[in-house]
Amino acid sequence: MLMRNKLSVVSGLCMLMQAVSYGAEVAQWELFETSYESAKAYSNAFTEVEVDVVFKQGDKHWKVPAFWAGANKWTVRFAPPVQGNYTYRIECTDKANSGLNGKEQTLSVAAYKGDNPLLKHGFVKVSPGKTYFEHADGTPFFWLADTWWKNLCKRMTWEGFQELTADRKAKGFSVVQICGGPYPDENFFAPSLENEGGQPYLAQDMSVVNPKYFDYADRRLKHLADAGIVPAIVGAWGRGDCNSMDKFGAEKIKRHWRYLVARYGAYPVIWILAGEIPEETKAGKGPWAEVATYLRSIDPYHHPLTCHTGHGRKLANDDIPVIDFDMVGGNHDERVAVAPQTVAIVSSAYATKPPMPVLVGETCYEGHMQQGFGDVQRRMFWQSVLSGAAGHTYGSAGIWHAGVEGDHGNWGAWARQPYDYTTWKEGMNYPGATQLGLARKLLEKYPWQKFEPHPEWAPGCTAAGIPGEVCFVYLPRRNIYTWDGPEVKGLDPAVDWHVYYFDPATGRKFDQGVIKATAQAGDKDAKPMSFKKNVPSPQDWVLVLECIVSRQAP
Repeated sequence: MLMRNKLSVVSGLCMLMQAVSYGAEVAQWELFETSYESAKAYSNAFTEVEVDVVFKQGDKHWKVPAFWAGANKWTVRFAPPVQGNYTYRIECTDKANSGLNGKEQTLSVAAYKGDNPLLKHGFVKVSPGKTYFEHADGTPFFWLADTWWKNLCKRMTWEGFQELTADRKAKGFSVVQICGGPYPDENFFAPSLENEGGQPYLAQDMSVVNPKYFDYADRRLKHLADAGIVPAIVGAWGRGDCNSMDKFGAEKIKRHWRYLVARYGAYPVIWILAGEIPEETKAGKGPWAEVATYLRSIDPYHHPLTCHTGHGRKLANDDIPVIDFDMVGGNHDERVAVAPQTVAIVSSAYATKPPMPVLVGETCYEGHMQQGFGDVQRRMFWQSVLSGAAGHTYGSAGIWHAGVEGDHGNWGAWARQPYDYTTWKEGMNYPGATQLGLARKLLEKYPWQKFEPHPEWAPGCTAAGIPGEVCFVYLPRRNIYTWDGPEVKGLDPAVDWHVYYFDPATGRKFDQGVIKATAQAGDKDAKPMSFKKNVPSPQDWVLVLECIVSRQAP
């Protein structure tokens, strides 16, 4: 048998320093990589055979797809979900290939001792109550994503990718949405899609994969994960002018997804099936749902899966959703993006059964076509999150299309004109990104995962929280010379409330003192309290009321 067992935590260009190891050791959730040499050559290994490695521990097993890495090399990546001793064995659909059908080997998995939250707490999953995300160990995970659709292309240099990652980490982003296949508005395999290794596929029908492209993609996606940022990988696009289903068909898109799962399933990732595809997909209907079902079947980690559509799931009684969380859209027009009918998309999806986390995955990007700046970004975030969203996805002109001077990287469907000429460095410094990071930081001081929408608390505003514990109210920016504050109704009269205004643009707090309870313990006749006080200045504000003393009967 021709077999080489190589262990590493992936680094650099995946041209790795690897040591031969039997009875290998790795930490829980860290990436274990091992490679094998095929005993025979294939004219197109990508399409002719499938290879898996089955990892076992006791009565548990994980069947992990392996990927063709070029020449006669096949590689598997595994992130052990639990500690202890494993055995693993390679299996190939060509049973006559002695190099890809092997004897059992062993793997020892110890506790992770680092500080990366994605490994310390484990991969991200949907919470038991199906309303937010959490790590494998139950630690809540707040989704604050940035949109980097085209940032695997060579317009975004490796040095630039590192700079942008450091900036987003510092500002508090926890997710990056990024395309691992054909881009929107790129005409599938235009030269602008290339990275340092070339095109992802060397044939127009996606039948000949280019491992060198994915070697360079590895470096970037691993860098995000090393920074504690979850890559949310988009497999393809489905809009009319870039419809991958029409171009390639379900079987070829499945094979593309198998390759993505094999290369990145052992990373702390989230899957986005495709961008801008039919709403029926979420209900398990149509060819995209067929791809989603296949993806679920080959992913040994059951990473959260969604698809990018405009509205929430609409389910008949017998529909079985093929998604784990509901990604909805907003609008790229700043006026429509904050309108009641747009916010209602979140509210409607949040109320749909069966429950699942809901969030806006694409809406008015900051600076996109020179609109949608800071106050719009703040309003979209707070209106969504306080309407039940499990987080929010931000986007910026320049960044989503990896724009640089002389190569804007974005083309509309109207005579292929660019939306704007913003560069990624300009977009990186727009204020909205910092301000949403401040919003996340504030929310995480409270048990935000238990918040529920309560529009009745502050009519005309957006409100959420935990009755008797904490109340958040968002008051949008209105006219100048408008100091009127919101009226908060129905406050528990048996609670002493500490009140402050939070400036969502700067993070400053303006203390408003304490509202003393009007009822003592056991007093069932006390009427609910109200609060109303002018805002510190005419702008948008977050009003926070937090319980400091409760006189409720034990």
